[in-house]
Amino acid sequence: MTITEADRALIGLLSENARMPVAELARRLGLSRTTVQARIERLEQAGVITGYGLRLSQAYEAAQVKAHVLITLVPKALALVSAELAGIREVRQLHSVSGSHDLIAIVEAASVAELDHLIDRIGELDGVERTLSSIILSTRIQR
Repeated sequence: MTITEADRALIGLLSENARMPVAELARRLGLSRTTVQARIERLEQAGVITGYGLRLSQAYEAAQVKAHVLITLVPKALALVSAELAGIREVRQLHSVSGSHDLIAIVEAASVAELDHLIDRIGELDGVERTLSSIILSTRIQR
């Protein structure tokens, strides 16, 4: 599917606020309401837009303790460890990466104590050789 500049602008607006009314999207894009509705449907049918999400308040987000956990695996443990991490609710994202580590998990907990327990839990998984964690102090840009 070819994504046009108008599609990219529409995706950008929906990323900011997925509940923005179609009439407002159309006004901001300088397109008709029916054109915007048709573009949204086309993007959904093509699988470009697969769902709409929840954005939490800055106050709630600020109260959470987040960290990047760099994970080094023993050989051939990627599938097992990935499946185990998928079952841990506090693991928000998991990325395969190049370099000296195999995975980066973005984790979130309600307190430093809970984060400490979570990192220990990840380190104890079968197939995890070692972890290296960095607590996120603030988020400067989020799109």
